[in-house]
Amino acid sequence: MDTRRDIFQAIADPTRRGIIHLISGKPENLTAIAENFDMSRQAVTLHIKILEECGLIMIRQQGRERYCELQPEKLKEVDEWVSHYRTFWTKKFTSLKNIIDNENKKKTKQK
Repeated sequence: MDTRRDIFQAIADPTRRGIIHLISGKPENLTAIAENFDMSRQAVTLHIKILEECGLIMIRQQGRERYCELQPEKLKEVDEWVSHYRTFWTKKFTSLKNIIDNENKKKTKQK
């Protein structure tokens, strides 16, 4: 049984989204990441642990430092879910626009 955390739970937190953004350009060590947040290094480490558990980041040891590296392919699951609903809502809004346009045309003809 896979005990990994749910990716949606991981990205729900603004601090974790901030960490993802921070390491999206290049891997960063834990100290550099923690310096960007107004919380203890221990608190940042807990956020990083959650991101690692859901597969969004990989931690690699380099000498005495631990570097966090983004694993962006895991975000594909989020993109697929959002895309489904983007398509759904686009169709709904298009239908609503057509209804409104038709109503406006009727009102214009009645005048």
